[in-house]
Amino acid sequence: QVQLVESGGGLVQPGGSLRLSCKASGFTVDTWTMGWFRQAPGKEREGVACLGMTGRTTYYVDSVKGRFTISKDNAENTVYLEMSSLKPEDTATYTCATTCAVETGDILRSPSHLEVWGQGTLVNVSS
Repeated sequence: QVQLVESGGGLVQPGGSLRLSCKASGFTVDTWTMGWFRQAPGKEREGVACLGMTGRTTYYVDSVKGRFTISKDNAENTVYLEMSSLKPEDTATYTCATTCAVETGDILRSPSHLEVWGQGTLVNVSS
């Protein structure tokens, strides 16, 4: 059974930091590109970050460049999103998923791509 389980969300003050984790099971994170997506209330879901299979290529949406870092630990079969200098506009439900396009951050949908979504974790940036 393929599955992604996120953790690490919560309430944080503006300017603070959080690290989200995404544990994979049923497949390995070095076999597919891995991404983080977010959806704020009343807004469409957007791709935040995408990590290539080798870990050497990345995509970040402009609004998080320089503040967020996506990484993975193949031994732990886990993907991370380190978030710093958080802003109220970062408030959203963050979900990890595979397979993402490293060029655009979009989810890839085709018979040749594995598509798995986690349940999401809420990040609330507020004072």
